[in-house]
Amino acid sequence: MIYRVIARFKTDTAAELRRRLDDGSIAAQQPDGQELVDSLHRAVISESGDVRWSERCYCDPPLAHERATILDHYFDDIVTQPIKDYQEYEGRPFLDYLESQPST
Repeated sequence: MIYRVIARFKTDTAAELRRRLDDGSIAAQQPDGQELVDSLHRAVISESGDVRWSERCYCDPPLAHERATILDHYFDDIVTQPIKDYQEYEGRPFLDYLESQPST
C-alpha cells in the first residue's frame, strides 16, 4: 500500500538525520530502509513547515516499523492516508531544506 505522509520535522535533529542519510545507516535498515530513504528524497517541506511525501509500506498500522525505528525520532504529528500511487507535492525539496540547517 502507498501512503501520503504529512509530518512536522524536529529541526533540532537535522544534523543527525543528515549524517544517518549520508552514512547509509538508514538505507541499511531491513526491510524498509531504502524505501524510507527514497521517500525522504521525494519529500518536500511547505511554507507552513509541514513535510509531505509518499511511501510504500506493508505494516499494519501504516509505517509502524518506520516510526518505531526512525520517523518518530525526527518527526512529530505524523499522519498517513492511503493513496493509489506515489505523488509529488508542492514545496521545497526536504533534503535541500535539511542541508541548509545548521550542523551543531
